[in-house]
Amino acid sequence: MERQDSSAAKWRQLAFGVLCMAMIANLQYGWTLFVDPIDAKHHWGRTAIQFAFTVFVATETWLVPIEAWFVDRYGPRIVVCFGGVMIALAWVLNAHAASLPLLYLAAVIGGIGAGSVYGTCVGNALKWFPHQRGLAAGATAAGFGAGAAVTVVPIAMTIAASGYETAFLYFGLGQGAIVVLLSFFLRKPSVTMPARRKNLRLPQTKIDRSPREAVRTPVFWVMYAMFVMVAAGGLMAAAQIAPIAHDFKVADVPVSLFGLQMAALTMAISLDRIFDGFGRPFFGYVSDNIGRENTMFLAFCIAALAIILLLMFGKHPLVFVFATAMYFGVFGEIYSLFPATCGDTFGSKYATTNAGLLYTAKGTASFLVPVASVISAAYGWSAVFTIIICLNVMAAFLAMFVLKPMRTRYLTQDAPDAPLMTVQPIRTA
Repeated sequence: MERQDSSAAKWRQLAFGVLCMAMIANLQYGWTLFVDPIDAKHHWGRTAIQFAFTVFVATETWLVPIEAWFVDRYGPRIVVCFGGVMIALAWVLNAHAASLPLLYLAAVIGGIGAGSVYGTCVGNALKWFPHQRGLAAGATAAGFGAGAAVTVVPIAMTIAASGYETAFLYFGLGQGAIVVLLSFFLRKPSVTMPARRKNLRLPQTKIDRSPREAVRTPVFWVMYAMFVMVAAGGLMAAAQIAPIAHDFKVADVPVSLFGLQMAALTMAISLDRIFDGFGRPFFGYVSDNIGRENTMFLAFCIAALAIILLLMFGKHPLVFVFATAMYFGVFGEIYSLFPATCGDTFGSKYATTNAGLLYTAKGTASFLVPVASVISAAYGWSAVFTIIICLNVMAAFLAMFVLKPMRTRYLTQDAPDAPLMTVQPIRTA
């Protein structure tokens, strides 16, 4: 069984996880297509509608540690199956929501479902691939980042032809059914997967730390703060890209690219998902070779540059398309680098729960999304973009000059003669 676990089985598990993640992508990245149609029908206002997005992200992230606890003890199958049912129910409720409370309830249910799938699949990848955590977490997260790419146009067409309610209903049921089916193929490794000796140049722990031990360390909270900074900007952009495009008056401007012609907004969202999906495994692979913090510094700086371009020249349709694609191409790497860094720092045994605890930073960051609507209404999108630029620059410098030396010092506390990735008895307080 050990030999099977270390060869073809792990790649099948990775593929199943990627497909599951693709099926929940629209709950976050397809949301922006529904905001204005919902407002046009019910006149609730963008801020009130976007609060549902905040509720979804907060629920999706903050409950992941609880869901991960079940995964670490009972395996991934039952948790992902439950998640598939919940995401289908959420979009069915969205299709019939005639009041804000019902819209918010659907967001809670969708968040529970998406978190069950997301936390399980990323944590399972970390367990199957301790020697390539960056690549495995990146590939899994790529399903979430790029999963919406192939359905953006069909959803937009369905909304235009039959209304947003129909899009919610049909795509919700379809996505949920596929997740439930895939859940029956998921399992965790039957043995602890050893790290390859060639990767010893990456700082990795020699002791598996429990969640209680992890959250007591300063290095965890530095990673958490950086995660919040970068995730806040990405969530603002993901939720607000359609309103931004409409305010910049480029949303419906035809754009020709790669032999295709479509509205700038539709083109932007499609490319954003593709670049986002590609960037996650790419930067994860890069980090496996040049180090986590070095890769973070590079990606966060590129993200700041992309927003500067959007701020200065975003009212040109092509610049809008390319600048947003560039930004999302480097933004999504936080969903591969932070779980990989967490696994390197605290070990494999509790990787799902520890990564889930760190992932709650995304929920904390989500509360800045409605704030972006308020700031844009009062001061314009330039103020929002300036905040995103500053957050990325701050995170870049924290990665190089705070996290990197802090992690190095923390990892030297491990016993020097302990074999890499060996489970040690957990010390009690």
